[in-house]
Amino acid sequence: MSFFQSLLFAVISFFASTVGAICGIGGGVVIKPVLDLFGWASVSTISFLSGCTVLSMSCYSVGKSMLAKDSSVDLKKGTPLAIGAALGGIWGKQLFSLVKDLSPNPEMVGGVQAGCLAIITLYTLIYTINKNSIRTKHVESIPSCLVIGVVLGIMSSFLGIGGGPINLVVLYYFFSMETKTAAANSLYIILFSQIASLITTLVTRTVPEFTITTLILMVIGGILGGVAGRIINKRIDNHMVENLFIGLMFLIILISVYNTWNYLLV
Repeated sequence: MSFFQSLLFAVISFFASTVGAICGIGGGVVIKPVLDLFGWASVSTISFLSGCTVLSMSCYSVGKSMLAKDSSVDLKKGTPLAIGAALGGIWGKQLFSLVKDLSPNPEMVGGVQAGCLAIITLYTLIYTINKNSIRTKHVESIPSCLVIGVVLGIMSSFLGIGGGPINLVVLYYFFSMETKTAAANSLYIILFSQIASLITTLVTRTVPEFTITTLILMVIGGILGGVAGRIINKRIDNHMVENLFIGLMFLIILISVYNTWNYLLV
């Protein structure tokens, strides 16, 4: 991969991580489909780079909020969700490897990822638009939080998106959280999920080929995006965060549908 391509990946990571930090979707849900769109690296490489970028951004955002003692994370619910997400992150990575191994073309798993992401994002968009008319729940049980976390971790790790919009919908519906509170808890869950996913990749020695320059630039972009997103998040209200989130959903659906067609039907 050329330096120009690596630099472009870093710019994408910055903007994706900025909106990811604002909305609590981690940035990977933008990074993964956009990098797939360019087709400059394998599906495995893009998933790995996306995951590392999301990890760096969420680590900064969550760590900074905790140190500043202005975090909106509900540790009573968020911690079992995060632990479940860590377990799910391991199983999601194994599911990705299984689907890849079973596919006649290893790159076909990219089409599966894109198709699943398009469907999930569509349902997320529909829910978000109609959420004011949907009666939400107030889950308190730790075992229930663990199970929900596992499901979130499996989906985020398999799709290579970190956490994505599904985290917010789950937090809205099962825990009746407001938009900015859900964003903070989503990043907390993403952090645990991505740590587990990365450790699994390292332990199983399934790290794909990549250039170290690309990884470093994307991680820097992710951290800087986390810085920018955290600043912006403090200056806007829930309504603006929600509008940005809805706009992103439309964009992600369009890109994911195209990527599905590109991987599976072309």
